[in-house]
Amino acid sequence: MNFASYNYLGLNGDPRIAAAAKAAIDRHGVSASASRLASGERPVHGALEAALAATYEAEACLAFVSGHATNVTVIGQLMGPRDLVLHDQLIHNSVAEGTRLSGARRIAFPHNDWRAAERELAAHRRRHGRALLVLEGHYSMDGDAPELAPFAEMARRHDALLMVDEAHALGVLGATGRGSFEQSGIAPGAVDIWMGTLSKTLSACGGYIAGRQPLVDLLRHSAPGFVYSVGLAPPLAAAALESLAVMQAEPWRVARLQANAALFLTLAREAGFDTGGSAGRGIVPVILGSSVAAARMAAALFEAGVNVQPILFPVVPERAARLRFFLSAEHAEGEIRATVAAMAAARAA
Repeated sequence: MNFASYNYLGLNGDPRIAAAAKAAIDRHGVSASASRLASGERPVHGALEAALAATYEAEACLAFVSGHATNVTVIGQLMGPRDLVLHDQLIHNSVAEGTRLSGARRIAFPHNDWRAAERELAAHRRRHGRALLVLEGHYSMDGDAPELAPFAEMARRHDALLMVDEAHALGVLGATGRGSFEQSGIAPGAVDIWMGTLSKTLSACGGYIAGRQPLVDLLRHSAPGFVYSVGLAPPLAAAALESLAVMQAEPWRVARLQANAALFLTLAREAGFDTGGSAGRGIVPVILGSSVAAARMAAALFEAGVNVQPILFPVVPERAARLRFFLSAEHAEGEIRATVAAMAAARAA
């Protein structure tokens, strides 16, 4: 029983996804073989970008070869030494690296605390040229989500760009899996920069930015991670495009994922485990408070037929060492119940 991968909707291995990738190989080969601005542009790139833009009701979208590199190169290109980047203290490493590359001032605010974020933005905004506020739509370590509306309102009040990383939100949050704006009930246009990855729900590898046409045009012609990188491999683009189409055509997958995660969260809490602030949508941590305890329980669960990875210090503080469970639409109720029972047995051993 596997709880260690991002296969939220069970699409990795779906024959339709594999067939789309194989057809792209037959037509285009395995690699784009060049930068897209040189001779690496393929029709499947544009089709994927159009579908992703429509998902966010955005004017345009641009796909990159790596999710991590997307944040690094986009933030590194858009911001500069006179600018300010304000982000959640639990933001992904790629945002921190992009900010460091840009030379902008970086300020972290307490996790999901929009009031603290606004205090920082009000105190420092006037000293800088541009300001960028960066959040994750669904945090991969804790499985919780921010209130997007107050962050969007504060960004407008203080003339800041709002960027939301949807790596673990697409396919997971919202009734149809469109992500954090659907979950929050806000208009997608309230966010200036939607960032996401192709390696979770969309069964491929890469990243993307969706937003206004001028933003995408700027990045297409100036972001080093796009201009100077080979284009996204055609079979990966085709797999992501087909995965998105299946997600939209089969919303029962999203409902099943969310039901599985909610069941796991409920059972774990009833068994006395600390699941932190998880929203029970796709990611549930089981916080054990010790790296040794987390490693031992992961080993015991593996012996019981459960694959879950421990998250240890220094990735998280020692007191927050945990097992991190990724739920999937493919998990059966019996598997979830058996896993929580195995956890309880391992704790008692």
